[in-house]
Amino acid sequence: MVSEVVEECEVGGFISLPELRKLEWLTIVTSTPISCPSLLLALDKGEKHTLDMAQKYQADWVLIDEKFGRNMAEYLGLRVTGTLGILLKAKQQGLISSFKEAVTTMQNQGIYHHPNLIKKLLIHIGES
Repeated sequence: MVSEVVEECEVGGFISLPELRKLEWLTIVTSTPISCPSLLLALDKGEKHTLDMAQKYQADWVLIDEKFGRNMAEYLGLRVTGTLGILLKAKQQGLISSFKEAVTTMQNQGIYHHPNLIKKLLIHIGES
């Protein structure tokens, strides 16, 4: 995770997060100056640095939920997943008991995804 995203999370908001700097399994990367700033101009600071560092590190995957950021990542040739993709994988690997319950918890905290996408994933995972 790039330091800019950690800084954005530390500012806080209506969604509670753990203290990311204290998670032993999380590696925080200090960003370098952005290689192609004009291309990434429309993105927020965290997304700009995430995509730039993903390219520099030749990351296997980039985790982005915001549509424009996902589109830019794909344009740059990066493989993208989002929060729902991570939850789906966690359910498939038995790390969570219910995809639907996790999505409902996110919705209760103000994180929303398109209802049709959630419905399609619930059917896919067998929780419809």
